[in-house]
Amino acid sequence: MPKRFTLAEAQRLIPRVEELLREAIEIKASYEEGEKQIQSIQERVMMMGGVSLDREKAAQARTQRDGAAARLRNAIESVQEAGCLIKDLDIGLIDFPTNYRGVEVYLCWKLGEEGIEYWHGVDEGFRGRKKIDQDFLDHHEGGED
Repeated sequence: MPKRFTLAEAQRLIPRVEELLREAIEIKASYEEGEKQIQSIQERVMMMGGVSLDREKAAQARTQRDGAAARLRNAIESVQEAGCLIKDLDIGLIDFPTNYRGVEVYLCWKLGEEGIEYWHGVDEGFRGRKKIDQDFLDHHEGGED
């Protein structure tokens, strides 16, 4: 059964999740740079028939990309092991499963926000975010505080 958070539990986890998320975003940029270099090399090989292939540069680009991919998987897994759901790595969007009036919903946090101030239904996504109000606080259940 997936973890369910109270608002307080999710709030306490934000500093760690933010650290992991920033790390994952940085690693993703390194991965994308390595991938871009590999694609550039492949395009030159196709256009020039591999005559002027710099094998060392190609190997370094592959090493960068593959190493970044492994580190990125680890960072993402660390966030997921905490029970959080990464919804959009590019903007740093994280959901924390909880229950509201007996239905599963998500506490929603985006990188750069002070804390968790929104929630949405499982099928609503970011555009369906609603401000956490007193009714939500009175009727939401998660884990233990």
